[in-house]
This record gives sequence, structure tokens and C-alpha cells, in this order.
Amino acid sequence: QVQLVESGGGLVQAGGSLTLSCAASGTIFSRDDMAWYRQTPGKQRELVALITSDGLTNYAEYVKGRFTISRDNAKDTVSLQMNSLKPEDTAVYYCQCREEQGRWGTLEYWGQGTQVTISS
Repeated sequence: QVQLVESGGGLVQAGGSLTLSCAASGTIFSRDDMAWYRQTPGKQRELVALITSDGLTNYAEYVKGRFTISRDNAKDTVSLQMNSLKPEDTAVYYCQCREEQGRWGTLEYWGQGTQVTISS
């Protein structure tokens, strides 16, 4: 029932900026931790940024100072502002919802992914 719809991917030149958005439904969004991952062919999906239900953030070292994750609980959306983009940022970016179940653990849901391509 949980659905994550991503948007904002595209093609930009190195040094440019791009903002990804993810709209969540079917969950109590304000209680969920949200994250952005990315994946390239033949590579494990890797965490890019995380924002908890309390608004605490965590970033992969390679995006610190360039990417910003944020959330709007009134709109049930999480965004990833990407600046100073590099060709190595090229990947499919995925939105993840981590739904806390208390004593039963955590359920994880994924968006469909959106392609981000950075040209040299």
C-alpha cells in the first residue's frame, strides 16, 4: 500500500544542480525515516542521504557539502538538492521509506528510481 513516486531526474552538466523529489502515500509519513540511495550498473545500491522522522540527517562522505536532504511533512515529500554535480554522481536514484513497526522492526519501501546523468 505504501507508494513512493519520484521525480526530478534528468541530464545536467558537471557543476550543475538538480533537485529530486519523492512523494509518499499509504504511510504515516511524519513517523518514517526517509532516505535516498543510488545505484550504477553492476554496483550495490548505496546510501546517499538519510533524514529521520525527527529531522536528523546523515550523508555519504562523497556528497557532504554538495547534497542536502529535506522533508516536508505537510506534503508527505522528501527532497534531495544536489549541487556541484560530478560525472561520478551519474546513477539511478531511489527514494526509501523506513516505516517503524515498534517491536516488530522496520519495513522498507522503495520508489521506482529516477535516472540522473551528469555530462562532462
